[in-house]
Amino acid sequence: MAAALLDASLIVLLAIVTVTDLRSRLVPDRALLAAAGIGLACVIAGQPGALTERVACALCAGGLLLAAALARPDGMGLGDVKLAAVLGFYLGPAVATALLVAFGAGALGGAAIMAVSGWEARSRAIPFAPFLALGALVAL
Repeated sequence: MAAALLDASLIVLLAIVTVTDLRSRLVPDRALLAAAGIGLACVIAGQPGALTERVACALCAGGLLLAAALARPDGMGLGDVKLAAVLGFYLGPAVATALLVAFGAGALGGAAIMAVSGWEARSRAIPFAPFLALGALVAL
């Protein structure tokens, strides 16, 4: 039961952050915080032995995107960093697959925009949360 609730709450979170990021270019902190609380409760109830591993995956995923955000602050927001950390907690080691798919899909999306709009499209910002959501669905 806890695993099903964990998966369902992740899917709801992914829908919320995708729509919000596409509309307003923001990943809502409230949704991330609520999802983190639900995820924590589900893991404690269903897989308490996995808690340490999931926290480590959250730190690794969030840390990876934090490094990218610090390297290029105009290229990635901290909402994406926090989302990656939450995904790391929800997905555990499968977050690596989610991030790989997200970066690959994001690169393809950027290439498609450049193919249509030309080289000047390089300076155009693309919401990244939908790509993270896609990666999380694939990993799930």
